[in-house]
Amino acid sequence: MEHSACPDSGNWPADLITPRRSITGMSAILLPLREDASIDWAGWEQHLVRTLEAGLTPAVNMDTGFAALITPAQRREVLQRTEQLLAGRSFIAGAYVADRAGAAFHLDAYHTAIDEIQSHGGTPILFPSYGLTGQSSSELIASFQAIGRIAKRFYAFELGSMFLPCGKIFEPETFMEIMRIDACLGIKHSSLNRAQEWHRLRLRNAIRPDFQILTGNDLAIDMVMYGSDYLLGLSTFAPDLFAKRDRMWRDGDAEFFELNDQLQYLGMLTFRPPVPAYRHSAAQFLKLRGWIACDRTFPGSPERPESDRAILSDIAKRLGVLGS
Repeated sequence: MEHSACPDSGNWPADLITPRRSITGMSAILLPLREDASIDWAGWEQHLVRTLEAGLTPAVNMDTGFAALITPAQRREVLQRTEQLLAGRSFIAGAYVADRAGAAFHLDAYHTAIDEIQSHGGTPILFPSYGLTGQSSSELIASFQAIGRIAKRFYAFELGSMFLPCGKIFEPETFMEIMRIDACLGIKHSSLNRAQEWHRLRLRNAIRPDFQILTGNDLAIDMVMYGSDYLLGLSTFAPDLFAKRDRMWRDGDAEFFELNDQLQYLGMLTFRPPVPAYRHSAAQFLKLRGWIACDRTFPGSPERPESDRAILSDIAKRLGVLGS
C-alpha cells in the first residue's frame, strides 16, 4: 500500500462518525464474458439495470469493466448501450487514456475521452495515466485545472499502484487544490488506507463540505460511517445488498453492522493479492447467483483458483442469496 504523511495516522477519529446519513452509492459494473470470450452484452445490460433499480449509480468502463483491456470501440459501445438503457438517468464512466511509462501528459486525449462520455449523458471520472501521474505536484494541479475548463463536471481518481501501475495517491496539498476546482464534484480514493481517507474527510469537511469522497477501499467498506460515499468494485457482487445496507445506516438499524460484516468478509477474500483478480471473483460470484451465464475473466486479467468457488458459495449462503 502507498502511504504519505497523514496527521490522522494511528488515531481513531470517532468524531467523524455520522449516524443516519444518507449514503450515495456508486457501483462499478462488471463486464461479463461468454465461453468464447466475447462480451455477454445481455448479462451486462441486465446487471446495469439491476444496479440502477437497487438504487446505486452505475459506473461503466471502470476497472471492473476492464477499461484498460477493452478496445476503444468496445468502450464506445458500452457508452452507447448505457445511454440507451438509462434514458437520461445519471451514470459515471471512466475516462481512460492509454500511454506508457515516461509519456508526456496528453490533455487532448483526456479532452476526447471526456467529450465522448458527456455526449452520451455520463459524468467522467479521470483514470490515471503515466503522463498525468508522472508529473510534479504543481504540474498535476495545473493539469486538473485545465481539465476543469474542459469538463462540465468530473470526478478525480487517486488509486494505489496495486490496482494500476500508473496509479498515484496525491499529496495533501494537491488534493486540496483539486477540491478547489468547481467542476470537480469529488474524488474516488483507493489507497486501501483508512488513515489516508480520514485525512481526506477532515480536509473536505473544513474546505468544501459538498465535495464527495468516494471510498474505493474494498477492504474497509464501513468508511461510509465516517462520511465517505462510495464507488466500489465489491458492490458489483451484490448491489441489492449494498443498497439494503445503506438504507439500514440511514434508518439507524443495528442490522447494518451484521450485513456490513458479511459483505466485508466477501471483500477480504476477493480483494486479496493479486488485487486485479477480484474481477474474476466477481464473475464467479455473479454466476453463482444466476445473474450471468459464464464466469470467465477478460484475457490478460489474473484468475482465481477453482477452490474459491466453494468459499464464495458459502458466503452467498450466509448472505441469503443462495439456497443451502
